[in-house]
Amino acid sequence: MSTHQINESSISRRGFLAASGAVTFTIVPRHVLGGQGHTPPSEKLNVAGIGAGGMGGGDISECAQLGHNVVALCDVDEQRASGNFQRFAKAKRYKDFREMFDKEEKNIDAVTVGTPDHIHAVASMAAIKRGIHVYTEKPLTHTIYESRQLRLAAAKHKVATQMGNQGHAAEGARLTVEWIQAGIIGEVREVHTWTDRAGQLWPQGIPRPSETPAAPSTLDWDLWLGPAPERPYHPTYAPIAWRGWWDFGTGAMGDMGCHIVDHPVWALKLGSPSSVEAVTTLYGSQKVDNRLVFESYPLAGVVYYEFPARGDLPPVKLTWYEGGLMPPTPSEMRPAQRLPDNGVLYVGSKGKMYHGSHGGMPQLLPGGLTEEARKIDKTTPRSPGHKQEWLMACKGQGQAMSNFSYSGPLTETVLLGVLAQRAPGTRLLWDSENLQITNMPELNQYVHKEYRKGWTL
Repeated sequence: MSTHQINESSISRRGFLAASGAVTFTIVPRHVLGGQGHTPPSEKLNVAGIGAGGMGGGDISECAQLGHNVVALCDVDEQRASGNFQRFAKAKRYKDFREMFDKEEKNIDAVTVGTPDHIHAVASMAAIKRGIHVYTEKPLTHTIYESRQLRLAAAKHKVATQMGNQGHAAEGARLTVEWIQAGIIGEVREVHTWTDRAGQLWPQGIPRPSETPAAPSTLDWDLWLGPAPERPYHPTYAPIAWRGWWDFGTGAMGDMGCHIVDHPVWALKLGSPSSVEAVTTLYGSQKVDNRLVFESYPLAGVVYYEFPARGDLPPVKLTWYEGGLMPPTPSEMRPAQRLPDNGVLYVGSKGKMYHGSHGGMPQLLPGGLTEEARKIDKTTPRSPGHKQEWLMACKGQGQAMSNFSYSGPLTETVLLGVLAQRAPGTRLLWDSENLQITNMPELNQYVHKEYRKGWTL
């Protein structure tokens, strides 16, 4: 990969879009340039997709549906990306995003990153350093250090960013924030969060497979591994089940935490935790040279966070459950009722509130609090859509609400819970400013990781 300086022509194009987008609307009405329901040429962004199949394929397709140009697609798996390769036949195709940026940088305004977790940071940073706007799927990164670095770099290079926790844009998320902050259920000191994902959509608690089948001819396995340690291909890793492996994914908590923990972090202004502790089932680790090597995530677990007081707000204990574990059903619920399979339960001094994942509509307990909640003013800005607000921000029209200045610290908090699963049964004290576990420093090696040769942040 060549060392690449940011191209002046690409800066001028992106700068022009950001600086002049609003002026274009004033001088020439949208319906004159593009027709009703169409995006006029002056508003179109040139967007590239890193990860053209699966979730990444959905992200880049949505950009096209919103009226923008798909100019390049990058995927290491030709089979998985075949649908979008055919749909966007005019887009340039690449397997290596580094090559794509070297060749297409001046033609790309924005990029979506929808790859396995271990690729998120290196791909996103490559775009940010070139002044290209970035939408990255959740979790933002594979390590805590990567999240911190992406946040700092995005601010330095002044690019529009967004993490793919789509529920952050939902109406339910805004009502949750407004009702909690208005004190509808009183003072909140206890929060429960949970997901049913562990073991449901991919296996966990298993050792590394010993078989070494040949990789499919349509998959570039070396590029799929990217910065991760080298190992033989196996279908239990790619293309679907990578989330359950420490080297590639972040388990159920990384997968769903940025959706679910998002709302209490936002509503309660939680900031960084002071401590975290995990309790887990026995799982896919194995002894190598008398040393315990972690391979796959636990079958089930509970993670306990402690957040200190924030100004007038009291300390909060937040508990995370996964693998079929859940908090007890609130006594205020009817016998036939149950909590959703993924969600949040807030315990306040005047009542309780719960909601599902992805910005689910909040439900109050007891139900009599609902009438009081309906009187609360809508003080939180409403979103035109999660992807749309990012695309608008790319043109200088406002700011995406889950930009990296928000989603970076959120991801750090989630990934701290993931890291705690490496030392179950130990309460870890966390120094967020310095990204250090202060009472068990041997775990700090997992705050970041060593990249394979040829890969860099």
